[in-house]
Amino acid sequence: QVQLVESGGGLVQAGGSLRLSCAASRSIFRINDMGWYRRAPGKQRELVAVDISTGSTIYADSVKGRFTLSRDNAKNTVYLQMNSLKPEDTAVYYCYANGVPAGAYWGQGTQVTVSS
Repeated sequence: QVQLVESGGGLVQAGGSLRLSCAASRSIFRINDMGWYRRAPGKQRELVAVDISTGSTIYADSVKGRFTLSRDNAKNTVYLQMNSLKPEDTAVYYCYANGVPAGAYWGQGTQVTVSS
């Protein structure tokens, strides 16, 4: 079954904003790290922002100052607020988590398209 469910992708003009959401299934007993990766057309998957569970969040240099990750632990949900979007942000965004049961968990991906 799907254990990470994403929403919030869409088409937006350059300079606009989007907010992505990802909710984890109850079947994941404990979540440690949680965040977002993306894959742009013709490029490899790259880290966007991840909460390392300690409370520290790491961001890709390309999104620092524009994207903000937040977590609601009570709901096992992570959000990605994306501001000042650029055409180069166009990609499929994937929610990511690890924890118990041991392993990595991935969402189905949500398309973000930024027009110039």
